[in-house]
Amino acid sequence: MHRCETMKAKQPDQELLAPAQSPLPKLLSALFYGTCSFLIVLVNKTVLTVYRFPSPVFLGVGQMVTTILVLYVSKLNKIIHFPDLDKSIPKKLFPLPLIYVGNHISGLSSIGKLSLPMFTVLRKFTIPLTLLLEVIILGKRFSLSIIISVFAVILGAFIAAGSDLAFSLEGYASVLLNDVFTAANGVYTKQKIDPKELGRYGVIFYNACFMVIPTVLISFFTGDFQQATNFKQWTNVFFIFQFLLSCVLGFLLMYSTVLCSHYNSALTTAVVGAIKNVSIAYIGMLFGGDYMFNMLNFIGLNISMAGGLRYSFLAIRGQDNPDCPIDEEKANPGSKS
Repeated sequence: MHRCETMKAKQPDQELLAPAQSPLPKLLSALFYGTCSFLIVLVNKTVLTVYRFPSPVFLGVGQMVTTILVLYVSKLNKIIHFPDLDKSIPKKLFPLPLIYVGNHISGLSSIGKLSLPMFTVLRKFTIPLTLLLEVIILGKRFSLSIIISVFAVILGAFIAAGSDLAFSLEGYASVLLNDVFTAANGVYTKQKIDPKELGRYGVIFYNACFMVIPTVLISFFTGDFQQATNFKQWTNVFFIFQFLLSCVLGFLLMYSTVLCSHYNSALTTAVVGAIKNVSIAYIGMLFGGDYMFNMLNFIGLNISMAGGLRYSFLAIRGQDNPDCPIDEEKANPGSKS
């Protein structure tokens, strides 16, 4: 606490300006991430279940290739900037590329194994995992209000999952593995974009570049690639549109995740994803066709939503700042005036 107060005393002008500049980028980046994450789940669900596309890894390759092309063309046209490849970049990124591809593949593989509402419920376990990793890896601390909000989200997930009659061990294990990768990806992304050497675009571009070839090899040797080439819907214009839309949304999701983590925190990004997931669960109840209504499940979803909204309120007020979570207002009493 004393270290934080000393820093505030040394830089009063920056601290007074920060509250006025930070809320709008934080809010807009969170909304952008939530929208992209919402849309890609629906599109991927359509591609992998409605059209029964058998190759989730191949779809991941398409999203990586789209990311590389969009960023490289933008760099050539000087729309964006990131450093050229050199020997130091792999060291700067590690282990993010490995976590990135694990998150990508496990996420795509887990979508078709559970009903959409239960998939979104189990994805909430990303939140406590992210909080734990931020404490361990980034050395952050969180206020009691934040911890209680996170606990409410996970409690609701436990209640909702406990009423799932369509239990699938493989599906549950796949989604929980994706939770671990997602939490690690968010925390390490926050850590890697902090230095200015690579920047946001460099992190996204080189992640995709380093992992696209290994992912192609995985697709080829597991038979995923052959199933994709033999898929009969490639002549279906509507399927091609959904596939390409998934590729574009894959790029937008990567960018929006980095943007949200940059302006907020990895934990905030995870909570925004949880709120989005509950919204999808509500839609799945009405239109998905694979949801078996259960009052306990419905109560659990509402508890999770309440916890997520409470966290969002605290985050907007700046109480998700882990550097001085308890005494922030006392240390800067004139910030509201």
